[in-house]
Amino acid sequence: MKNKASRSSGSVVLGTSLIVAGAAFFLGAFVGNSALVRSAMPAFAADIFLSDQQPENVDFSPVWRAWNVIDAKYVATGDVATSTAASTSTDVISDEDKVWGLIQGLAASLGDPYTVFLPPSEAEVFEADISGSFEGVGMEIAIRDNTLTVVSPLKGTPAARAGILSGDRIIEINGTETRGMGIDEAVQRIRGPRGSDVAFTILREEVSEALEITVTRDVINIPTIETYQRADGIFVVEFLNFSAVSPNLFRDAMRAFVLSGSNMLVLDLRGNPGGYLQAAVDTASWFLPSGRVVVTEDYGDNAGPIVHRSRGYDIFSDDLQMIILLDRGSASASEILAGALQHYGIATLVGTPTFGKGSVQELIPITDTTALKVTVARWIGPGGDPIPTSGIEPDVEVKMTQEDIDAEKDPQMEKAVSILLGGE
Repeated sequence: MKNKASRSSGSVVLGTSLIVAGAAFFLGAFVGNSALVRSAMPAFAADIFLSDQQPENVDFSPVWRAWNVIDAKYVATGDVATSTAASTSTDVISDEDKVWGLIQGLAASLGDPYTVFLPPSEAEVFEADISGSFEGVGMEIAIRDNTLTVVSPLKGTPAARAGILSGDRIIEINGTETRGMGIDEAVQRIRGPRGSDVAFTILREEVSEALEITVTRDVINIPTIETYQRADGIFVVEFLNFSAVSPNLFRDAMRAFVLSGSNMLVLDLRGNPGGYLQAAVDTASWFLPSGRVVVTEDYGDNAGPIVHRSRGYDIFSDDLQMIILLDRGSASASEILAGALQHYGIATLVGTPTFGKGSVQELIPITDTTALKVTVARWIGPGGDPIPTSGIEPDVEVKMTQEDIDAEKDPQMEKAVSILLGGE
């Protein structure tokens, strides 16, 4: 499968630029799907931090008119429906809370589910996640088609053990409808102390009725890489997320693969929602010569593109036979890696279309206690095309049905094995 001739040429840290290479929010694991902290921000970002002046040619008078009408006329009735940006008081919402609400509305006006304002409570959650304090259910969520959707439950976490699957649509959290609910509010509702329960009402493809699933929160230990060799000689690497330690762990996995004597490799990226961009680039470097383009960050008219290239480990011969397994839970860094190895003819992709996370987020501090996570670029594959929002299409599509799951069958792995052993 490796055809070298066919290869074409080619912590919230306040006050720094933080690039997010993931799909959304891990619940009880980490928010933003980990991140890559740049030593130097794009040129346009410096001006953002320096400027707090009103933009020219923008009429803000309707905003202040509405503000004054609310101050003069509004009377709270019953329990005030507070959002995550608002005060917990049932009768007083501070001016600061109104400002946070304005910024949230500004971010929401873009129609981009990945651009969100993090008021103090959410910014604090983000910082706790990045620092490694994890209690929750262990899954990642995003907004897909205006619906709160599970990107992936982490293997071995409470969410996975309870039976939550990639692609599940969450319509209620503890009895509260999620229609119109943002990621930040969902995070607040799903989080909680170890040992407490959170109830989900879920819609799932091929299941006619809504499912009620209760998950008991716990401390989340994020798995990264697991390896094993099958009796038929095929070596399997289950790659569960792209973390800061992934490059070293993948190096160990490749050493074990070489020592196994096999030339048949399955890289299982199912349920891998991404993580550190550089971990994906490093992984691709084991299979590509130096200088090959892995992915490009396209900043449009705001700045020049940033091209990420293989570091050229490229240790395998043309005898390598490689399959990558994908599903809807494969996002961002997983899509970058799979797309690059597919483009250069290194691996055959088997499974279902990926999540379709083709954009780059930057975390920018707004105040000492708040931040804006904003989409600043899109991922462009080595062939020059952006990662489609519909996901990367596998070379061989194999679905996993609920009946397969109930019977503990894995038709995707079975197909990969058949291809590697020559049965197609």
